[in-house]
Amino acid sequence: MIEIDVSTERGIAIVVPRGRLNMVAAKQLRETLAGVVGAGTNRVVVDLGETTFLDSSGLGALVSGLKAARQAGGDLRVARPTPEVLAVFQLTNIDKVLRPRPDVASAFDV
Repeated sequence: MIEIDVSTERGIAIVVPRGRLNMVAAKQLRETLAGVVGAGTNRVVVDLGETTFLDSSGLGALVSGLKAARQAGGDLRVARPTPEVLAVFQLTNIDKVLRPRPDVASAFDV
């Protein structure tokens, strides 16, 4: 089971999944992201610094969150991907869409 922490800073939700983001955990992340956006926070940063594994289900959850945030007039950014996660992003070219940021603080800087 994955642990997902959620906090808010300056109107931006910070979602931190800890552990393996696989088929089992993807549903939980998808629900968490939908809940955050549904509650009115349309700018979301997913901090992947403590995510040790990511599969296609996890990618799907991130893309689902991105879609929800954009439909609400906001955006979803990812920050601090581990080398394992970044490798998956690059292999699937999703890094062109999600564009990982080096840290949470600068994720929404212009």
